[in-house]
Amino acid sequence: MGNFISSISGVFKGAVKAFERYPMVIANAIAFTIVTIIRIHLDWPEQEAYNFLFNCLHLSFALGAIFSLTAITFAQSRYNNQKSFVGANIIGLMVTVVTFLLLYYLSGTYPEYSAMRYQKVSTLATARVSAAIFVSFLLFIILAAYPKEESDFSKSLFMVHKSFFIALLYGIVITSGTSGVAGAIKALLYKELSSKVYAYIGSLSGFLAFTIFIGYFPDFRKGLVDKQREIAQKQPRFIEVLFNYIMAPIMLALTLVLLLWTGKTIMEGMKVPFLLLSSIASSFAIGGIWLHIMLTHSKTGLAKFYKRIYSIAVIFILFFEAWALIIQLQKYGLKTTEYIFALIWIVALSSAILLIVKKERAHQPIAIIICILTIISVIPFVGYNVLPIKAQINRLENLLQSEGILQEEKLVPAIKEPDQEVRESITDSVIFLANSEDVRLPDWFDKDLINQNTFKTTLGFNQTYPEYDYEDMGGYIGTSLILSQEVIDISEYRWGISMQNGYQKEEGFISFEGNRGLYKIYLNAYTKEGIPSLTISLNDKEILGLDMGEYLDDLLEKYPPGKSQPIYVPIEDMSLKLESPEIEVMLVLGNVDINVDPQRDDINYWINMNALYIREKE
Repeated sequence: MGNFISSISGVFKGAVKAFERYPMVIANAIAFTIVTIIRIHLDWPEQEAYNFLFNCLHLSFALGAIFSLTAITFAQSRYNNQKSFVGANIIGLMVTVVTFLLLYYLSGTYPEYSAMRYQKVSTLATARVSAAIFVSFLLFIILAAYPKEESDFSKSLFMVHKSFFIALLYGIVITSGTSGVAGAIKALLYKELSSKVYAYIGSLSGFLAFTIFIGYFPDFRKGLVDKQREIAQKQPRFIEVLFNYIMAPIMLALTLVLLLWTGKTIMEGMKVPFLLLSSIASSFAIGGIWLHIMLTHSKTGLAKFYKRIYSIAVIFILFFEAWALIIQLQKYGLKTTEYIFALIWIVALSSAILLIVKKERAHQPIAIIICILTIISVIPFVGYNVLPIKAQINRLENLLQSEGILQEEKLVPAIKEPDQEVRESITDSVIFLANSEDVRLPDWFDKDLINQNTFKTTLGFNQTYPEYDYEDMGGYIGTSLILSQEVIDISEYRWGISMQNGYQKEEGFISFEGNRGLYKIYLNAYTKEGIPSLTISLNDKEILGLDMGEYLDDLLEKYPPGKSQPIYVPIEDMSLKLESPEIEVMLVLGNVDINVDPQRDDINYWINMNALYIREKE
């Protein structure tokens, strides 16, 4: 019991010491928490005008905290004098201030196709600050591994993990306990207690958890041997079991699966969708390198076998993943997914080679390579928002010029509809470029080409998507169809009716009095067959019934599931004209969602009616 209390006491004492050892880190964390509390206090209409300012402050304080942690660790571990300590804190303050000024004056952008009245921090600026935070933290891990007599990169990395999960555990306990007390006060003593109190508690608990995280680190001052370093770097027995006997076999199994995949690829060719392959391969590369580092000091036979086989196997696998990347680039050109995968591929290959050649001495060079590539990914000329955009613009220009659609920097509708493959490629490039933010596009490109109607009018053919292999894709896939902005001629009709979907016949109906009597209109979102239906009765006698199955099947064929973004559809595809001896009807749909579950062989439809127009016959 005494050891348990001593451990808890040590954690909180470390949190107190964090204020002394890392003043600028804690100052930024306090400022971050204050901004968070202010945002919680302000309701959304009041907060909206200051949202850009708050985001700039949050990003600046976050970077300032992590950069200050790195700068102070460098000053203390290499120099250990008052001048360097003060200088490191001042530099941390300057980074916070400069980051805020750059964000506030240079990063503002107004969202396209959005009702927001105020500017926001651009995606690119957020990515650059995030990259700076990540690089700063990696450099802290490298610096915390000094001197080599007391630590190394593997021990330093584990220390960070250990500190994080200890702080997370304490933060969860503090948040849960204090929220429970607040709930009891609200239920028993003060029912008017604002629900915002829980958000305040979460913010303050997060700050306390951060101080525990920082305070758990040992004293890095040069010439000082802190016993806390040995404690923080030591892997408990259950962690050794987790790494050696659970995670290592799992990664070996995944290695075997990928090796079998390479053999199958040699025999049958590349058949796995690139997005799925890139996700698995990225997880394998990142997770495998991380586990290799974590097992650096393990002496078990399984750990030694994993470290020996992983580096060799990953090089073999990476060559086939490069083949998959080349095929993808030839088919779709360079886009953001391929760009990020290429960076991860470089990291994985260089890491595998370094681990074979330098073994545990490879860890720091690997971290430096990751830092360099992270910086490259967000800088001008070669960043994620530049190279893929240039590649897709060149690809689209070549496709359009070959079909005579792009002439003298102007788009001219195609005289003859291009082949299916060409239409798919043009659609793919247009959708990618239209959805890109913070990029420079040519004058002839209109982002409104994402609209199905604008696309057809400008280029002369409909947006065209490839047929998807649902079994390969797996999971739930779907299409969201939205009525494009158009003018509808309703001069022939007398009544325009707007109504909500119903789940049962009695729920989704509206009635009105016509010349022939009382009309009732039923729009059922779901029937026993799962297909929406429309029924119209006159004086309680059904005069018109529509099962939308055939209509929805035609839509499904024309707009196959698989696209993540909404598709804007012209009025002719989003309307139905019906008639009976008594009436003529035009049904206009606002949107149609079609979801397919290939594994269960199940299709679900959801429709939202824009309006129903009716004319009584004479």
